[in-house]
Amino acid sequence: MLYLYAALIGLLSGLTSGLFGVGGGIVMVPAMMFLMKLDIKMAVGTSLAIMVPSALMGASKHYLMGHVNWKIVLAVIPVAIAMSFVGAWLTQFIPSASLKRGFGGLLLLAGARLIFGK
Repeated sequence: MLYLYAALIGLLSGLTSGLFGVGGGIVMVPAMMFLMKLDIKMAVGTSLAIMVPSALMGASKHYLMGHVNWKIVLAVIPVAIAMSFVGAWLTQFIPSASLKRGFGGLLLLAGARLIFGK
């Protein structure tokens, strides 16, 4: 059953990653928590490790189609790397239940913005 769930998660997260630039947090983390019974901290770390090669594949295809703005990439990368480290470090002080609630709230806000925003 583990491999069936893993294949399903890979299928959904890979497709949504290539289509929308999401897949790790929005698809993989909840799926790993519910289907594989992982704690949110384990699901986040596992998702990040999976998304590195997946994101590289998607980014390379988008690059070949001319869909990458390198000025923005180079401007965002240094801060994103630093804050990824800070965010991961902070998880040692935040209870899993609080992370789940915060993550759920973030998904609700993002969803509402996409549905009702201009």
